[in-house]
Amino acid sequence: MRLPLVPTRFATWTTLGSAAAAIAALVLQTESTTVGRLAIGAAVLGAVWVVVDLARSILAWRRSPLQWHRRLPAALALGVPRTLACSLVNEGPNDWWLELSDHAGPHVEIDGLPLQVYVPAHSRIEVHYRIVPRTRGELRFAPAELRLRTLQGSFEWIRRTGADETLRVYPDFAAVSRYAWLARQRRLAEIGIERVAQRGAGTDFHHLTDYRAGEAIRHVDWKATLKQRRPIVRRFQDERDQRVLFLLDCGQCMRAGEGTSPRHGSDLDQALNALMLLAYVALKQGDEVGAMTFGTDPAGARRFAPRKGAASLNALMALLHDVQPQAARSDYRLAARELMQAQRKRALVVVLTRSGDEDATELQAALKLLRSRHLVLLADPRQSTGAAVELVNRYRAIKRAGVL
Repeated sequence: MRLPLVPTRFATWTTLGSAAAAIAALVLQTESTTVGRLAIGAAVLGAVWVVVDLARSILAWRRSPLQWHRRLPAALALGVPRTLACSLVNEGPNDWWLELSDHAGPHVEIDGLPLQVYVPAHSRIEVHYRIVPRTRGELRFAPAELRLRTLQGSFEWIRRTGADETLRVYPDFAAVSRYAWLARQRRLAEIGIERVAQRGAGTDFHHLTDYRAGEAIRHVDWKATLKQRRPIVRRFQDERDQRVLFLLDCGQCMRAGEGTSPRHGSDLDQALNALMLLAYVALKQGDEVGAMTFGTDPAGARRFAPRKGAASLNALMALLHDVQPQAARSDYRLAARELMQAQRKRALVVVLTRSGDEDATELQAALKLLRSRHLVLLADPRQSTGAAVELVNRYRAIKRAGVL
């Protein structure tokens, strides 16, 4: 624990200088009584000076302490640097010199602190520093630590100011943002998204509209035509009421990669990146998205019921953002049985795992059970550097083929 008061260099050198002067006087055979009186007088004056300085500083702080405000983003992404903008507000009549440190726990890298800051009276000072989260989950900021110089400079006084704050660290959502931007620009090929030929007019009924020359006669709605007394045709779209379910392995096989670069992280981090990107794409296509975890104890299992809508991605990642790989082996058959019981409707099941040779037999049995009702994709998060993009390409091909 750090001491609340630390002598400044000025006070330390003044004390050492006084002691050196007394020793020099004794060496020069100055009367010891005189030296003693001068030393006592200097000590008394120094003590009075320190007491007055501390009293003034404490009173000034109590009357108007410095205020610390962070402007935090809605969330952070794993391994992605982010510059935080903060401010120190001094509403009092005194100037302060200080050293600023901020603390957010051991799982974040902070660049740019500690920082020497001068805060004039009645002012607001902007401070910026960069952080890089190294793990997903909750990031907890403690009050900022200020190493204040007392008003007359005798001590450095350690104070804390500001509030305890928390911030969620999500998987790296940069890929989702880039996909969305490139999709608007029709430039998805730049990240490896393959163009898939349109399958045709689709099979899901969308709406009725007036017949236009050249349209297929088989799409004419004769009942509506007779009622409206003009040709009416049915318009169709690609299937949009489909369901994508993620079966996410959180067992020991997903711990590989822990302790490496925070931008890439463990296999589970890579799996979550792929899950988030595919969930975004599926929701944009109008499909329902749901998720189940396995490989954890029952109390730690996460379940996300399938749902549609843009807000579903935020809800899904809020549920999964802090899941961590466990030490136990995953039970693939149990996970398959639980999914079959929970999901009766046919769906695209995306199994995100990295099984070893010792798990191959059990994994194949689980996949066989799932395929008895669902269409199944097996995805290995470490299979390639573009695993998330490959998964999106496979999903898009399935949608266009209409095999779900």
